Amino acid sequence: MIQSNKRLLKLLAAPAVALAVLATLAPATAREPFTPAELKVKDDKLLASVSRGFDMWHGGRADMANNGLSCANCHPDAAATNPQTFPKFLPMFNKVVTYRSMVNWCIENPQGGKAIDVNSDDMTALEAYSFYLHRGVPIETGLVTRQTAAPQPNTARGFAAKGTGIGFDK
Repeated sequence: MIQSNKRLLKLLAAPAVALAVLATLAPATAREPFTPAELKVKDDKLLASVSRGFDMWHGGRADMANNGLSCANCHPDAAATNPQTFPKFLPMFNKVVTYRSMVNWCIENPQGGKAIDVNSDDMTALEAYSFYLHRGVPIETGLVTRQTAAPQPNTARGFAAKGTGIGFDK
């Protein structure tokens, strides 16, 4: 029994020493999570989704409204949407709801449109636009009617354009 325990310890010692050596080397050999080129691809894809969301937000989809309203009629530049505060309890639903549920409620009720699949690229684009404008806006909890200040867009499209030195250009 003692002999087999010694053999087991010898078998485990070599991998343990190897792992310890690798652990000391890891910081020196690890690369950044993404290269600048990889980050640019990611940023470009995000901005494309934000841009698509902007177009949808401002009336770019006929099926989102049957009465001529768009998201921007009530929420110019995504004002008072407070996506950073979701999920949250809303008395009108008497439950905790997600931001995507709230977007669909607005599309179906004030706009008279057809709800969007919550897992679709369209919903992601609407969410990307609203969240992009609210980056860095602090969460203010309390009464549902209490709203955070509207984000201050840096361009007429509501989000930072390439070459402005704002947002992704930093």
